[in-house]
Amino acid sequence: MFEIYRECTFSASHQLRNYNGKCERLHGHNWRVRVHLKGDSLDNSGMLLDFHELDAIMKEAIEAFDHRHLNEVPPFIEDSPSSELLAKVIFEEVEQRLPANGKITVKCCDVWENDASRARYYP
Repeated sequence: MFEIYRECTFSASHQLRNYNGKCERLHGHNWRVRVHLKGDSLDNSGMLLDFHELDAIMKEAIEAFDHRHLNEVPPFIEDSPSSELLAKVIFEEVEQRLPANGKITVKCCDVWENDASRARYYP
């Protein structure tokens, strides 16, 4: 089994719903995202997936969130834009954009609000 990961960042604000505390008020983060991919085999060049290709996939996956108020972006119009749910949504967005050959899958997705707070989603 092979695994690679790549990180990217974006800025966005949010307000947690159904939360009793400061985070229910409007605030923002410089979010950090790490996506882990896994697969059993490598391509002809000895790679699971080119890092540049993964960068492009991740950029597409987070584009709708960058410099936005997450509460105004689906699916967070209804759902609370927690780090945990953001990790799940980005996981699913990246997974949809991977090559359809079934050889590569997303293992997990990490989302940081700050250096001390990380959420992880894996199926």
